[in-house]
Amino acid sequence: MSPTYVLTLSCPDRPGLVYAVTRWIAEAGGNILDSQQYTDPSDDVVAGGEFFLRVHVDFGEERSVEMLTSDFSPVAQEHAMAFTITCAERPVRTLVMVSREGHCLNDLLYRQSTGSLPIEIPAVVGNHRDLERLAANHDVPFHHVPVTADTKAEAEARVLGLVEELDVELVVLARYMQILSDDLCRALDGRAINIHHSFLPSFKGARPYHQAHDRGVKLIGATAHYVTADLDEGPIIEQGVHRVDHRMLPADLARVGRDVEAQTLSRAVRLHAQSRVLRNGPRTVVFG
Repeated sequence: MSPTYVLTLSCPDRPGLVYAVTRWIAEAGGNILDSQQYTDPSDDVVAGGEFFLRVHVDFGEERSVEMLTSDFSPVAQEHAMAFTITCAERPVRTLVMVSREGHCLNDLLYRQSTGSLPIEIPAVVGNHRDLERLAANHDVPFHHVPVTADTKAEAEARVLGLVEELDVELVVLARYMQILSDDLCRALDGRAINIHHSFLPSFKGARPYHQAHDRGVKLIGATAHYVTADLDEGPIIEQGVHRVDHRMLPADLARVGRDVEAQTLSRAVRLHAQSRVLRNGPRTVVFG
């Protein structure tokens, strides 16, 4: 079967946008397999709202992304569209960064190995060696990049070097317990995803599940979001939740939390890899 392609775009809303895109697809010999659109009418966007579109197209033959991008550019320029075109069947090259907890990494590696997650993991980076064997079990190279206050800049330079060397398109912080510098956040803008428990900002710091237990929480959750310089406040991609009760101890809450974190992160990675997430200022538009 020939590959198919996904066009995503955003621009100021106005009449004729869908017609302009579908006309170009028809004239290019394409057949639309799926199309989703949304206009954000919020007061904090331009007058008339911001328009978002995702179109899955079959052109009946293999075409280069570069050629399709060049062909669509005149339409995009006419309507002030920011757009991307990707091959739907090509897995996204994903670098995973970890510390000592392996539940999220294990889930990503397993889903990649079974083909249920459209990513390719060329390497795992860890600031500790605890998860080196887990990566090796999946035949994925592990790079130990320790981080201290004195070596942080050097460590982040090495990470960026790996991103370039391995043609990495997405970086996933799978319970990576280091704060990225503003410079690294900017370098990875829009292509780095983090996961954390959804107690924030209520239970900051160490032992959040003990804090939650002390307060008698009834819901355990996790949030996956794009990484920005504002710690844990990037645009949200996906969230998960699980109900708990008074019988559960902090260890039980943490166990539930690990499951929710792993599942939420994998869903967020899948949505990004399938070009279903469009940035909308501090928020996202997510086409399911």
